[in-house]
Amino acid sequence: MTRGGQGLARVAVVVRAGAAPLWWLGVLAAGIGLLAPGLTGRRIGVLAGAALFVLATAVVACARRRRYAALAAAASRAAKHDVLQDRAVTVRNWRRGHRWWLLLAFLVALGSAFAAPAAGGMLLAGCGAGLWLKAAWLGRREQTDEALLWVRVDWLRGGAAHPTGKRVKAYRSTGIAAGDASPGGARRKSPTLV
Repeated sequence: MTRGGQGLARVAVVVRAGAAPLWWLGVLAAGIGLLAPGLTGRRIGVLAGAALFVLATAVVACARRRRYAALAAAASRAAKHDVLQDRAVTVRNWRRGHRWWLLLAFLVALGSAFAAPAAGGMLLAGCGAGLWLKAAWLGRREQTDEALLWVRVDWLRGGAAHPTGKRVKAYRSTGIAAGDASPGGARRKSPTLV
C-alpha cells in the first residue's frame, strides 16, 4: 500500500456478502427440515417459518439504517493514495471471517426442525433476503448521491465486524464509476472506463 493510503472495502459489498450464504443455507435447512415431522407438525412449522421469514427480512433490512445514513452523510472523499479493494476480495474476506457463524446458524436451523419443521431454515433465509434488500437500499442511496461508500478494511477485521460497528468511525466516498462493483454491491454488468 502506498504511504498514507488506506485499504478500503465497499460498504454495500460487505452488506451483500452474507446474503447468498444465509439464503442458500436457509433454503437447504428448510428443505431438509421438511423431512422431519417435528413436534408441531409440518403445517404449523411451515406457517411459523413463513412468519419468521417475513419478520427476519424486515428487521435485517431496516436495522441500523440511521447509522448507515449518518456515516454516509459525513463521508469524506477518498484520498488519492487509498487502495480500493476488489469486490471478490471483500466477499471472500467476509465469508472467511464468518464461516463458523454461518455453520453454527445452519446447524441450529437444522436442529430446530425437530421442534418446528422448516421454521429455522426459513428464518435464516429471511436474514439473507434482508441483507439483499439493505444492499439494494444502499445502492439507491449511492445512485442518488452519485457517490460510492467505502469503509476502511482494518475496521472490518474479526469475525463479527460489520460496516456500522463500533470500530467504524467514518466512511469514505468515491465517484460512481470507481471499483469493480455497481451501486448496491453487485458485479458490474460491463467494464466501466475510469
